[in-house]
Amino acid sequence: MKWQRLTYRLCVVMLLCLAEGLMLTAYGQDIPRAERRRREGPLSDSISLSLETAPVSNQMLEDSLQKVGVSAKLWVPNPTKATWMALVIPGGGQIYNHKYWKLPIFYGGFVGCTYALTWNNRMYKDYAAAYKDAVNDNWSSSSITDLLPASYIRGTSKTQVTETLRKRKDMYRRYRDLSIFAFIGVYALSVVDAYVDAELSNFDISSDLSMRVEPTLLNGAGSFKSKQTVGVQCSITF
Repeated sequence: MKWQRLTYRLCVVMLLCLAEGLMLTAYGQDIPRAERRRREGPLSDSISLSLETAPVSNQMLEDSLQKVGVSAKLWVPNPTKATWMALVIPGGGQIYNHKYWKLPIFYGGFVGCTYALTWNNRMYKDYAAAYKDAVNDNWSSSSITDLLPASYIRGTSKTQVTETLRKRKDMYRRYRDLSIFAFIGVYALSVVDAYVDAELSNFDISSDLSMRVEPTLLNGAGSFKSKQTVGVQCSITF
């Protein structure tokens, strides 16, 4: 059936997204850039560069920041708090990170998984009751006639009808279990997304990405320590 194939594809996509998020978390740095910037301050690099070049008073620094429209206090989400919010409240991590546009995605996943779980569980119970009646030779039971057409029951052997009920019972039980795993996958994905989003919230994505090649003088090496040679220096800014 079409909706059954759609359920399988949804489960596969959720599991792949969960694996990707776990890989990002597992192979992250010990002290990521966002965490280091939270400790040192978002403007620590620019401030330290200014202090090295020329002595500047705090008042002059604050005035310069205000002129360019940069606030000294920049709110940066805490990954630990975002993770706990996502664990306690579904979608709470996205709310804490101020990423409201992600809420319809995750809530839609929760609603879809809940609907699939409810539907497959109901069908499993119906076919389980019908299979039980078929095994007990209770062919006049409404649990069988409501699920299978009367013409099919009359024109097919009882063994074949019982086998059909058993296969469908097992099929809906499998789909029910997959729906549970899909729901857990969406929940875990929301937690990983909240953590990664908070961790990379202050990631440097400036457009200052360049490479400069220029000639330079290099000190001699080996037997030419007293001499200088001309070389090429390559510097990359990112």
